[in-house]
Amino acid sequence: MPVHYNTAGNADNFGGKETIFALPIIATILFIGMTILNRFPHIFNYPVRITEENAFRQYANARSMIRYLKFIVVVIFGVITFKAIPNSAGTSEGLGEWFLPLTLGFIFFL
Repeated sequence: MPVHYNTAGNADNFGGKETIFALPIIATILFIGMTILNRFPHIFNYPVRITEENAFRQYANARSMIRYLKFIVVVIFGVITFKAIPNSAGTSEGLGEWFLPLTLGFIFFL
């Protein structure tokens, strides 16, 4: 099973069959952690001072961002997991050249 991909999307490190469970477990832990974190927007780091006038808007934006990041994490980890199966069987090669730019685009530009 591929356990690491280079920037071109080709597998460059391999592990045993049990490694297929690593990404779903990590994704689940991240999802649960971000869900818990999303309940406490007052502890986030904000670029502006939080006042009574802007607190609701800042908290709403921050919670929305965490929900979006949760979605992106689950999609990215899911795609990697489902692409790893045909990669390990030899019917497909890597994640594709589109994976890294598309992932970075979703994280930083949307």
